Amino acid sequence: MATVKESTVINAPPDRVFAYVTEPATMSEWLAKMVEVRNVVGTGEGQQYEWTYKYVGLLLRGQSVVVQHVPNALAVTQSIGMIGSTWTFNIEPHEEGTSFTIEVEYSVPIPVLGKIAEHIAVRRDARDLETSLTNVKEMLES
Repeated sequence: MATVKESTVINAPPDRVFAYVTEPATMSEWLAKMVEVRNVVGTGEGQQYEWTYKYVGLLLRGQSVVVQHVPNALAVTQSIGMIGSTWTFNIEPHEEGTSFTIEVEYSVPIPVLGKIAEHIAVRRDARDLETSLTNVKEMLES
C-alpha cells in the first residue's frame, strides 16, 4: 500500500470547507485527475457514488462508499475498482479559518507499473494531491 498526505489552511469556515470537499458533485472541480462522478446515492455515512479517474494516463473506473462521516470534522471513503483506496478528509478549525488534510492509502497496480514506476507514480500522486488542495483553497477563498 502507498500513502500520500497533504495539508493546507483555507481562509473559510470549517462547515463550508467540509460541505464542499465531501460533496461528490464538486469533486471533479477540485480533485486533480477526477474526470467524472456519477450515480450518487444518499448522503453522509453510507453514501455511494461511481467515478472515473485518470491515473498515469489510464481512465480508471470505480465506486466509493462513505464509511465514516463526522459533520464538519471527518469523512472517510473507501473505493473499490481498478485501484482500491481509502480517502480520509480531516477538517479542523484554525486561527486563519480551516486546516484541511487529505490522506490517501491505495494499492498501486505493481504488475502494470513495476517497482520503479511505482515510486515515480507515488511522487506524482503527492503533487496531484497538493494541486487538489490548492484548487480547494482557490475556490473557497475567491
